Amino acid sequence: MTTHDFIAIGLGPYNLGLACLTAPIPDLDGVFLEARPGVDWHPGMLLESARLQTPFLADLVTLADPTSPFSFLSYLKETGRLYPFYIRENVYPLRSEYSAYCRWAAAKLPNLRFGHEVTTVEYDPAAEEYVVRARVADGDTVTYRGRHLVLGTGTPPYVPDACAGLGGDAVHTSRYLEHRTALRAKRSITVLGSGQSAAEIYHDLLTDIDAYGYQLNWVTRSPRFFPLEYTKLTLEMTSPDYVDYFHALPERTRYRLESEQEGLFKGISADLIDGIFDLLYERSVPGPVNTRLLTNTELVSAAYDATAGAYTLGLRHVEQERDVTLRTEGLVLATGYRYRTPAFLEPVRDRIRWDSHGRFDVARNYSIDHTGRGIFLQNAGTHTHSITSPDLGMGPYRNSWIIRELLGREHYPIEKSITFQEFGAPAGMTS
Repeated sequence: MTTHDFIAIGLGPYNLGLACLTAPIPDLDGVFLEARPGVDWHPGMLLESARLQTPFLADLVTLADPTSPFSFLSYLKETGRLYPFYIRENVYPLRSEYSAYCRWAAAKLPNLRFGHEVTTVEYDPAAEEYVVRARVADGDTVTYRGRHLVLGTGTPPYVPDACAGLGGDAVHTSRYLEHRTALRAKRSITVLGSGQSAAEIYHDLLTDIDAYGYQLNWVTRSPRFFPLEYTKLTLEMTSPDYVDYFHALPERTRYRLESEQEGLFKGISADLIDGIFDLLYERSVPGPVNTRLLTNTELVSAAYDATAGAYTLGLRHVEQERDVTLRTEGLVLATGYRYRTPAFLEPVRDRIRWDSHGRFDVARNYSIDHTGRGIFLQNAGTHTHSITSPDLGMGPYRNSWIIRELLGREHYPIEKSITFQEFGAPAGMTS
């Protein structure tokens, strides 16, 4: 049986980027396992006009290798879309366009194995290899061996405790598009949550409110509709400098900052917030719009009446400490995603470092095992690597680190310092 240099599990943008960046390196033999039948990047949220919140340079490869044939610009050129994109004069690709780009890149790679659901990972100490077993479409189990692992299993949809086992046809944003037609047929719809996905869905439903005649609500526990902070000195926090600073902080400080900094990558694009207001204004000219936007309002309870086909939501206004109820036929959960440790890692749990909160203790080089170079983690590291962990633009940087660890030498130049500001106490200064 062939022993690969590494086995990558999961095929979101980060491991797909790793596949692209390792493709031209003859010294690295990797195989990529994905449970789904193909690359399918957030299919439930590919709304017609929705855009990425990062520029096109934050593609799979460019910030590690601007000459790569897997770049977004190469995709545009090959598909005859480069000049239209140029004339468009907008650096933010459409979500649907980015998804198509990922599929284009995947089609060029021979070492991707779709329909491979990893069931167990074990370690063979005699051979110093990981043994990965995966279930394939016909139910059979196939086995792969590799000297290293790269985990890129992503974050599954999060459903609040109040909605667990709720019943009915409540929809998480991850499946919005496939249920949009059914939602439009309801007399009332409530979007629950905050952030970009909630805003995109609210805008989409508000656009059609007059045509379908439903009552539309947007409920968020946030005190306001937070814009994504996108000023340039703040963007310097997505940098090697800030990763160095953040990773060296005490664990308790990193966890505090993790919760405080959510708005830096979970906020709403300012132009979308303005677009929602403008749309509300336009719709209000003939008369009041049949919609409510409720801030400072958290979900306390939820119940579904199958006979009436409606939900009763128990809500609490946080600042006024008042309890209210809201009845709605349609319910969209824009409640985000949360990482869950894959069950297949249980046999190698003792090889992994864990912090005091029971989460991966991710080293600066993105490894999570006791050897410091055996198992590497994509994303899921906001508690150790800050807001850079889910940032698409930092994916090629992280992959450059992982490739250096796999090879034992630096293949793609890794930036050491790029910021004008200093995040820690200035060196050489006295108090």
